[in-house]
Amino acid sequence: MTGNKYSILLPTYNEKENLPLIIWLIVKYMSESNLDYEVIVIDDGSPDGTLDVAKKLQKLYGDDKIVLRPREKKLGLGTAYVHGIQHAKGNFIIIMDADMSHHPKFIPQYIKKQQEKDYDVVTGTRYIGNGGVYGWDLKRKAVSRGANFITQILLRPGVTDYTGSFRLYKKSVLKQLMDTVISKGYAFQMEIIVRAKQMKFSVAEVPITFVDRVYGESKLGTGEIFQFLKGLIYLLATS
Repeated sequence: MTGNKYSILLPTYNEKENLPLIIWLIVKYMSESNLDYEVIVIDDGSPDGTLDVAKKLQKLYGDDKIVLRPREKKLGLGTAYVHGIQHAKGNFIIIMDADMSHHPKFIPQYIKKQQEKDYDVVTGTRYIGNGGVYGWDLKRKAVSRGANFITQILLRPGVTDYTGSFRLYKKSVLKQLMDTVISKGYAFQMEIIVRAKQMKFSVAEVPITFVDRVYGESKLGTGEIFQFLKGLIYLLATS
């Protein structure tokens, strides 16, 4: 045990099949690494019964490990994080997707990396070292690559993967960053990492493998791509 506590934020919407798997893996890897943690499930009124599954998992693992902070409807990724942070007891925040695209086995690697130089942010990247993606079609690969390439050219913040949503933050740093971010959805991840670099927070990257969701459908659509472009224009205008 390091004396640190890690609050893992899991925003969910229609993830009843994936939630038991991701929770089991988080518990496995955090326990094996002897880390103090809590998982905060922020369900946005999923009509598929995700919250009911979460309640059963809470009974199984304990309400000290599985914390439920649901909302009545889908209100956006950025506000889900704000909501989760308000209830987080840890001094570090880990954000990740609940759809099994982010494997919890990387969390101990993030923590080890953070401790090397007391980094403010550690972010996963699919584009260096042995990082990569599996199970994506050509469209998703093109969207991700294109978004990262455009951001590199226009903003040059010095990070290789801007759209990934698997990150570790010092809680105090994330709170400061959240006060500067206006984007929601797909653009949120890009804006917050750009702001971190602009505000001179230290950022480290860890290569990860990103696997397409096990159950359910991807939530990336035309609307999310439009929001990303809108967010990019905003960052260009304000940087």
